[in-house]
Amino acid sequence: MSARGGPLAGVKVVEIAGIGPAPMAAMLLADLGATVLRIDRVEPAELGIRRPPGFDLVLRSRKAIALDLKRREHAALALELIAGADALIEGFRPGAMERLGLGPDTCLQRNPRLVYGRMTGWGQSGPLAQAAGHDINYVALTGALSAIGRAGQPPTPPLNLVGDYGGGSLYLVVGLLAALHEAQRSGQGQVVDAAIVDGTASLMTAWYGMHAAGMLQPERGHNLIDGGAWFYDVFECADGGWASIGPIEGRFQRRLLELMEIDPAQIGPPSDRASWAASRRVLAARFRDKTRDEWCVLLEGSDACFAPVLDCDEAPRHPHLQARGTFVDVAGVVQPAPAPRFSRSTLATPTPGEPATPDNARAALDGWLAPERVDAFIAAARNAA
Repeated sequence: MSARGGPLAGVKVVEIAGIGPAPMAAMLLADLGATVLRIDRVEPAELGIRRPPGFDLVLRSRKAIALDLKRREHAALALELIAGADALIEGFRPGAMERLGLGPDTCLQRNPRLVYGRMTGWGQSGPLAQAAGHDINYVALTGALSAIGRAGQPPTPPLNLVGDYGGGSLYLVVGLLAALHEAQRSGQGQVVDAAIVDGTASLMTAWYGMHAAGMLQPERGHNLIDGGAWFYDVFECADGGWASIGPIEGRFQRRLLELMEIDPAQIGPPSDRASWAASRRVLAARFRDKTRDEWCVLLEGSDACFAPVLDCDEAPRHPHLQARGTFVDVAGVVQPAPAPRFSRSTLATPTPGEPATPDNARAALDGWLAPERVDAFIAAARNAA
């Protein structure tokens, strides 16, 4: 088993292959130095959006083997691997792992220190626990989707960043790290029930507080940070590019108007919602006077709270992100670098995810099984192929 750098070096994780938030959580742990072994299906399944293997970036920095967990001997091998792990990640519907003989009770009996991470949309319990769903459904149920969108327009799906990755992956990782920390003291593992609806609702905590205080308009696009205010929005430039501004504070608003050469008398008081639309028209007309890059020259790096709206080709080339190394090139594919940064621990550059082939199995299982068990598995896999 090759050593990985990072604060999670030495932590071993078994990942049961899935889609969306579970592999993203596994990627984050691997980025931070954990050794993650992915158990793929023997027969490829329809797992999410198809893409060439080298471009399925959330599978990076970990090795894989293929098992048919419905076969008793393969489930037994998986349990053997789990017995040597610190944590497990699975993203099946509630009860699926139990039917495979790999539920929490079985795994924790074999490995009492195991942190068993369960990733679902609806959670392990509740009336919807067994229902199919995707990010948009979970975000919809929690109130988040209702709050996102333009005035007079339908709710806008926020990619799958808010539900799958924000309310799902990140909360699963937080739960796993907390439980791993507790297991060091208690010597006992436990189950982490990470539901996207729970995590997304948690992300909405501040918004619910403002709602309870009567500080929100019920309609989308009429509030401070949902595109309702002229000072927190995007504007089209002369070349069709877009600019974002967010000067919520008065001194930043004054700086923006000064740099844009807009007479403050044309702009209503920020607290006067009735004047927001007229103020927006003033800014919209002014932004159309210059190209996006021309506005960058005037506004970027100032206290106007400005940034150009960049696409996936442009963002990695931005000087600030280049200076920080926010993106890296891995085998010819530009992708986000591991985050966050640490003062002492050095994070390894990601490596491409490896397919679960018999030829790759020896390296994948190094440090997990005795050499004779690895030989037997490889021989059986080649015979099956």
